Amino acid sequence: MGNVSPHFSRSEFACKCGCGFTAVDVELLDVLEDARTHFGAAITLECACRCAKHNAEVGGVPDSQHLQGIAADIKVAGYSPAAVADYFESQYQNKYGVGRYSSFTHIDVRPGPARWNG
Repeated sequence: MGNVSPHFSRSEFACKCGCGFTAVDVELLDVLEDARTHFGAAITLECACRCAKHNAEVGGVPDSQHLQGIAADIKVAGYSPAAVADYFESQYQNKYGVGRYSSFTHIDVRPGPARWNG
């Protein structure tokens, strides 16, 4: 499917159900590339785009940012999810969604700020 940025390919953003939904938001890519540069480590996208069917199957909220292709659940090699969330919260204090989970960090580029623990 080809690269959409220096460190990410379109296929990494694809809905896990195989439906072909692969919206890639430029602002989200910028945030992910910024994190890649900051941490100097590989980022794994655990989940990015979700179609409505897959979102329901995984228990996602009906208005999930994943449905719009503006969210990613990520792991950064060698860093705890808490450290990644701390970085996003300090870097983007007045915007974006940052979700803290035990095994990954959620980041989305919604217009306003949102913070939560999952």
